Amino acid sequence: MERTLADTIREITREHLEKNNGLLLGQAISAVGWVNNTVPPDCSGIIELPMADVAGPGIAVGAAVVGRRPILVIRFQDFIFLNSSLVINYAAKAKDVFGQVVPIFVRAIADEGKGLGPVHSACLHSIFMHMPGMRVCAPMTPEEYEETWAVFMANDDPMYVSEHRRSFGQKGEMPDIVIDNADITIFSISAARFSTLEAVEIVKQDGIRCNVIHLMWLKPFTLSSRLLEPLESSGRGLVVDSDFAICGAAQSIAYELMTASGLPVKALGREDRSSGAAHHLEVGTPSSLKIAQAIKDIVKIGKKVRT
Repeated sequence: MERTLADTIREITREHLEKNNGLLLGQAISAVGWVNNTVPPDCSGIIELPMADVAGPGIAVGAAVVGRRPILVIRFQDFIFLNSSLVINYAAKAKDVFGQVVPIFVRAIADEGKGLGPVHSACLHSIFMHMPGMRVCAPMTPEEYEETWAVFMANDDPMYVSEHRRSFGQKGEMPDIVIDNADITIFSISAARFSTLEAVEIVKQDGIRCNVIHLMWLKPFTLSSRLLEPLESSGRGLVVDSDFAICGAAQSIAYELMTASGLPVKALGREDRSSGAAHHLEVGTPSSLKIAQAIKDIVKIGKKVRT
């Protein structure tokens, strides 16, 4: 039976708890389906933290200092603001300032829709990209999560892992799509990867051909030939993210790609407004229709420039 991403996270967690003297900490771990069935319910080393977001990460950071390599689960990424003080101001800085390594694995889970409202529906990996000492990634498939965990275990840096509930049922991998004579190259992040693939099928009806490059590692971000060659071939690009666009990963990466290639690269992410609980007030990953329209607009402008 093919594994889902949730299965993979649960298996990695079980092995860490049983074989590595690991810990898993978080609020309400057992309360609602063991975090979407990503936490093994029958393992020791699971600590239910009190509803004290500022204090909980301090326990995880302390465990990391003494070598336990804890997994800290943040059930909704909106909660990261209160939870981040010890992670940012000690775990991320201690290696440079004190020579003290603090390897903590932060599982920050995003969600959207479902009437979740303003404090249960964000995706906020961009803010951790600003912090020296933090690794930031957004794995969406089983093999990507395995790579994420392997990098964490092979290094001593704290890691912010931006998960998304839309990905927990994902079974297959998501290879890049690179074709001849593409009109645009799309770089997609987090749950925007799923919407982007839908958008590509929509614009195909208008004869628009797209490369799609799936981005998992946000920091460090490497400008490799895998990214630049499709962009240079297509002549224009678009970065799409589930996080807010303004001052975010999409704009930062678009800038990096533009600077390296000299080509126009636009950025698209969440709208710059707070989400409401009513359906018409929700703010989430750009829809496939919105991404498709952005692709059409960019390609149309590009063709005008060429003529």
